[in-house]
Amino acid sequence: MNKSELIKNISDQSGLTQIDCAKALDAFINTISTSLKAGNEVRLVGFGTFGTSNRAATTAINPRTRQPIKIPARKVAKFKAGKTLQDVVNSSKK
Repeated sequence: MNKSELIKNISDQSGLTQIDCAKALDAFINTISTSLKAGNEVRLVGFGTFGTSNRAATTAINPRTRQPIKIPARKVAKFKAGKTLQDVVNSSKK
């Protein structure tokens, strides 16, 4: 499912217009992004937790040239699914 399909699906289920759903989804994504950038995590009970972790600097090898490449340390976004979401995904009913 892509973003436009998600917006249409939310619109169908909520009765809101697709424009309103697109604004709400964009605000949700912006809020999560801003919070993660500030170093905070976002917990949605039952759904999951958005957070960040630090990835250490490492050295890799370019497969084409076989030369070592230094990969700098950085933050990465993470998502950990909540129990309710896991139960829905693993249920046998569709």
